[in-house]
Amino acid sequence: MSKRDYYEVLGVNRDASPEDIKKAYRKLAMKHHPDRNPDNKAAEEKFKELSEAYEMLSDPEKKSAYDRYGHAGVDPSMGAGRGGQQGFDGFADAFSDIFGDIFGGGQRGGRSNVYRGADLRYNLEISLEEAARGSEKTIRIPTVDECGTCHGTGAKPGTQPQTCPTCNGAGQVRVQQGFFSIQQTCPKCHGTGRIIPDPCTTCRGAGRVKGHKTLEVKIPAGIDEGMRLRHAGHGEPGVNGGPSGDLYVEIHIRQHPVFQREGDDLHCEMPISFTTAALGGEIEIPTLEGMARLKIPAETQSGRAFRLRGKGIRNVRSHAQGDLMCHVVVETPVKLTERQRELLREFEEVSSGDVDRHNPKAKSWMEKVRDFFGT
Repeated sequence: MSKRDYYEVLGVNRDASPEDIKKAYRKLAMKHHPDRNPDNKAAEEKFKELSEAYEMLSDPEKKSAYDRYGHAGVDPSMGAGRGGQQGFDGFADAFSDIFGDIFGGGQRGGRSNVYRGADLRYNLEISLEEAARGSEKTIRIPTVDECGTCHGTGAKPGTQPQTCPTCNGAGQVRVQQGFFSIQQTCPKCHGTGRIIPDPCTTCRGAGRVKGHKTLEVKIPAGIDEGMRLRHAGHGEPGVNGGPSGDLYVEIHIRQHPVFQREGDDLHCEMPISFTTAALGGEIEIPTLEGMARLKIPAETQSGRAFRLRGKGIRNVRSHAQGDLMCHVVVETPVKLTERQRELLREFEEVSSGDVDRHNPKAKSWMEKVRDFFGT
């Protein structure tokens, strides 16, 4: 059966750049990879065809021979191209390249060392009001971008990276130790498969430069302390064309001067006067939406909690509304005038005749003390 034109297989023009060929191969190979299409013979055959085409067109020598003589120029049986073990290594390189794209890592050196970028975390502090109502924040995060001078090659403009002479671009070398032969990372190129004789002065041969970018973060209403917002693809860039990592924005809520949050409920303390606690009355209390009125029944004790339903925070997932718990604290009067002192003494004299009736908690407490001491 005659083979299809390699350029047609990859869907690129004959004057396509190496980067365009690589992108086209990755896109199609990820689509037809056998691991993504189990028990699909057609996809398996398509993947083999793509890998063969990429092996030939990604190698400058094989591509040149194919452009001049067609399939005959790269057929090992015709004595052209590089067959045998080298041909097998080329196929392994191609397979490993797409393997890295799918599974996030490479098997060999050189172009097959494809790795996903690292995830980043950003700590974002917001107010309780912003957490309750939701908001949008603009943050500035560090980035690693392609060098604009060398366009990611790492080489000085006008020059190109060269194939490592030690490993011939494989990124790994074989070392003989007695009867055994082991494979290890090339010490000269450190596994990249290439060397840069004249590095770019901007990125110093790295091909990437550090920078910053701004990002709009949408904070959903009801978000709580420690929750994280994921922004896919905004982490560190991948290696050798691998996918970028993710950015996780971790939420931290500033301490509020009035409210304390427990889940979806809010708590606050409200001081009331001795008179209001004893006789009852109506007071104003704060909520996140403004002031609300609360009726205080007569003979209210300090520390009593009043629930205002629906005045808490809406749950970020269920959207159920929390409550506001108002804890009243009876405030002892200070800086009394002589007249006030006189009235309080008179009140004490009147009340002392029936302590059990007017101070039931004190009576109960004293009974517990007597029981403890056995008196």
